[in-house]
Amino acid sequence: MPAVKPFDSKVISLLQERIQRIRTDRGAIYLVGPIKLPVNLFGETAQFQWYCWLNCSEVTDDLERIIANLSSTNLAEYQQSSVLVHGDFQNADHALIRFHSICHTGDIFGSKRCDCGYQLKQSMKHIAEHGNGALFYLANHEGRGIGLFSKALAYILQENGYDTVEANLQLGFADDARDYSDAIQVLKALRTKPVTLITNNPRKLDALKKAGMDVEDRVQLWGDVSEYNENYLKTKIERSGHLNEGQGCCDND
Repeated sequence: MPAVKPFDSKVISLLQERIQRIRTDRGAIYLVGPIKLPVNLFGETAQFQWYCWLNCSEVTDDLERIIANLSSTNLAEYQQSSVLVHGDFQNADHALIRFHSICHTGDIFGSKRCDCGYQLKQSMKHIAEHGNGALFYLANHEGRGIGLFSKALAYILQENGYDTVEANLQLGFADDARDYSDAIQVLKALRTKPVTLITNNPRKLDALKKAGMDVEDRVQLWGDVSEYNENYLKTKIERSGHLNEGQGCCDND
């Protein structure tokens, strides 16, 4: 095998200061950032700092080795998660966070079958207005952890009378197969102070508390109810235990 051509020392120097290694039970998470990311949010520009992370079984401080291995792996075939940070997230006394599971159909295409696209934009808006916070975009959570192809199969079942929980179960999956451990490791690397979680899902709350994070509050997020997603939202409450404290999330005016 031919030797790897050494990388330009200036390139290595520029990248070295923006890469943080986080040890895990399975190896390491390599966190890249912060990177300036101005975002169009409801017609106005909000300034965020963007981080992306990669899970590796290899633990090394040799940045050249890490970069050399990237070119031999088609990372475009895999999903990598990231986080948008706003304000002084590390030091602010109060900060909002959201663990947002990727939804190809809702976040990208604007599907009305769910409320994911709405929750994504509203969470970013809440964080920007609050002044400090972070939105974790979890790329391996499609379909509550079953993947995009399996989600398409689940949609077919849903069109034939199965609810979202039943559809996943009928395909041999758990109701909710999502794992938040990597996101929590990254969160701990970015902030140690208490956080307020934007969620309706008690499982996300439990995951943070079990990992030792101090959660000072929770903000629920309901909205964008329509004839297309009303049953989906009711299933979240009635079968998945999502919290709905007096908001009437499924009242469609």
